[in-house]
Parts: sequence; C-alpha cells; structure tokens
Amino acid sequence: MSSRELCSFLFTLVLVSCTFLKLEAQLQVGFYSRSCWMAEFIVKNEVRNAFIRDRGLAAGLVRLHFHDCFVRGCDASVLIDSTPANSAEKDSPANNPSLRGFEVIDRAKAMLESTCRGVVSCADILAFAARDSIEITGGLGYAVPAGRKDGRISRDSEASANLPGPASDVDQLTQAFANKGLTQEEMVTLSGAHTIGRSHCTSFSNRLYSYNTTTMQDPSLDFPYAGRLKQQCPEGSTNVNLVVPINPSSPATTDVDYYTDVLANRGLHTSDQTLLTNAETAKQVAQNAMNPTLWRSKFAAAMVNMGRIGVTTGSAAGEIRANCRVIN
Repeated sequence: MSSRELCSFLFTLVLVSCTFLKLEAQLQVGFYSRSCWMAEFIVKNEVRNAFIRDRGLAAGLVRLHFHDCFVRGCDASVLIDSTPANSAEKDSPANNPSLRGFEVIDRAKAMLESTCRGVVSCADILAFAARDSIEITGGLGYAVPAGRKDGRISRDSEASANLPGPASDVDQLTQAFANKGLTQEEMVTLSGAHTIGRSHCTSFSNRLYSYNTTTMQDPSLDFPYAGRLKQQCPEGSTNVNLVVPINPSSPATTDVDYYTDVLANRGLHTSDQTLLTNAETAKQVAQNAMNPTLWRSKFAAAMVNMGRIGVTTGSAAGEIRANCRVIN
C-alpha cells in the first residue's frame, strides 16, 4: 500500500469512527433534561399505575421493548397499527396475541404530548417503560440513554424473521442475538427476563404432547412440572387464550428463580431449557442462579446495550410520532 493509499485509508477510518461516535453521543442519559424534564417521571407514573391495575403488565412492557429492538432496531415500529394496505409487526404470529401493554404507552404518550408536544419519541417511552417495569418488580434500576427517533415502517414478516421463537435451540439463540450485536452471555442474561410474565400454552404444548415421532413428552422436562402444565394446558384445548406463569414461584418479581427453574429442568420453553445444552451457557445459568446481585447488574447493562440496537438519532431519518400507533 502506498503512502497516499494509506493516508486515504486512515482518513476514511477516522471519518467512519467519528461518525459512529457522533451517533452514539446523540443517545445520552438525561436527553430530555432541558426539552421535557418531566418525561421520565411521567412514564414512570404511568407504569406504576398500570402495575397497580395488573402486575403482569410489567413483563408485557419489557417484552414490548425487546420485540421492538429486535426488528428494525429500537424505533417503536412494534407500536404501529396495521392498515388495510399493510400488516404491521404487532399482528405477526410472533407477537399476536402475546404482546401487551400498548395502552400504557398510549397513556404515557398522551400525557407527554400535553406537556411537551412533539418532543419525546415513542421509542424512548418504550425504553423508559421497560426500565421502570424491571425496577418496580424488584430489579436494578438503571439510567436509560435516550434520543431515539421513531421509525416509519412496520411489517409483520420482519417480526417473524428476526425474533427468536420459543422452540429455538441454544445455537439459534446465540446467532439471533449476535445478529443484533449482542454476545452469548448477554443472551443468557436477557433470557432472565422470563423471570416475570406468562406464556400461552400454544408456545410450549408440543413439549407436553407431540415432542417428536417417538416421544410424546420432552424428556428434558421435569416430570412433576410437566404434569402440572398438562392440567393447566389440556391436550386438544381450543382455547388460544390459556396462559401459565413462566416462573411459577415469583411471576411478578425480577429475581434469579428463572435460572433455578432451568437448573431443575423446569424451563418452560425449549428456548429456556436449551441453555443447559451448551457448557458455557449452562455455566452462566448456574452462576446467575447463585449470584442474584451480579445477575441484576449484568441484566441492567445488557438492557442498555439492547436499547442501542439500530437506533435512529439526531437528524437521521425518523420522526417523533404524535400518536405511537400511527406514523405522522
């Protein structure tokens, strides 16, 4: 490489690096401290009110943020309603009927628009609400870098293509997270979000009644636990709304009982129990189960990293939606 080519390469490298750092700098803690200083308090209040009405909504809001960030980045595209011309992410089989908490975001947005019109993005509201939900259920609170813009595109097919499903194995999960810039350890850490919330029977019934051509029940599933699940999710039931808690011992508390369940072969989904099929992920499961304080800290850090996936900031393409369900 000639000296001229080397200089040109270095200049390009520095330019790209500076551009990246500039975008990262625009996503910052306290982003609304001057433009709408009450923003985070307003969101926190709406989450608190929702939790009082229905403790399960905290898990719903965390899941909304996750499902948003894994499709087109953290741009609130998961909140956009379908139209006659377009089926949106929220109506994908990966999201419907399991996603919930939309009305909490709607109320927070309405309050913010009445206080600071056109300032706070729906994507940031989602990130704040997820943090507040973790904190209100006993997890570690953390500072949320903000400044995201809202996206203008939402397609159901992209949700199915990007979201890891409940039947995913450890390699598929690792790859799905790697595709978003997250490590395998962060995958195991964020799987702990299943410590709160519920799941539809249809997401795991194959483990009870039709595991494979030779075995009806998944042999990795704890037998007494499987028996209880069969009582809650009868074979052949046509009720698509049947749900069970993912972590029965503390379904509304952010703790490490999820990992304890996985170690006892009581992981509800294949994607939960599969964490024991890999030596490294199994080691992390055991470490998290034994050290709640460390896991809470790792979980908070991983949530911040997830919240940076594919963000649109500054003057880049995007908008601040007036209504989170409809593009401007």
